[in-house]
Amino acid sequence: MTATDPAPELDHRFSDPAARPRPWHDVQRVLQDNEMFWLATVRADGRPHSVPLPAIWLEQTLYFCTGSAEQKARNLAHSPHCVLSTGTATMNAGLDVAVEGPARRVADEGLLDRLAERWRTKLNWYFDVVPGGFIHPAAPPETQLKPVLVFGVQPQKVLAFSKGEPFSQTRFLLD
Repeated sequence: MTATDPAPELDHRFSDPAARPRPWHDVQRVLQDNEMFWLATVRADGRPHSVPLPAIWLEQTLYFCTGSAEQKARNLAHSPHCVLSTGTATMNAGLDVAVEGPARRVADEGLLDRLAERWRTKLNWYFDVVPGGFIHPAAPPETQLKPVLVFGVQPQKVLAFSKGEPFSQTRFLLD
C-alpha cells in the first residue's frame, strides 16, 4: 500500500473468519484490466436502470461514454449518482468490484484525446474527439450530429468482494 492508497476495511459480517482485506492494488488491477462494467443509474421517477458498457480506468477515475439521447444520459442529467460494477461470472473464484460516485461530464480536450487513445488501444474502439465528447468516425453523418458524451466517476466508495476461500468483503472510502 502506498501513502495515497485508500485504507481497506474488512467487513467481518460478510467475510470468512480467516479473510484478510483485499489490497487496493488488487482492486485497481480489476478496474484496469476488465473491459465490461455494469452501470446502474436512477430514472427521474426513482426506478433503477442498469446496462453493461465498456469503461476505462485512468488516473483513479472510471470513464464511460453514452449517446446524449440514451436512458443513462437522461438519468445522469437528473442525478449524477451511479454505480459501476465488474468482476467474474463465477461463484467461487475472482474479485468483484463496485465503484460508487457521481458521474461528471468530461469536456477537457486533452483528457478526451487520452481517453480516445485508451479506447482504441484497450478495446479496439475508435473515436474522434470533438467539442463536448466523441464521435464514431465510421458512423453515418446523421448520427454524428451530437457527440457521444463522456463521463468520469471518481470513486467515493469502492466495495471489493473476494469469491472463493476465503470469501470477503472489503470497503474503501475515498475523498
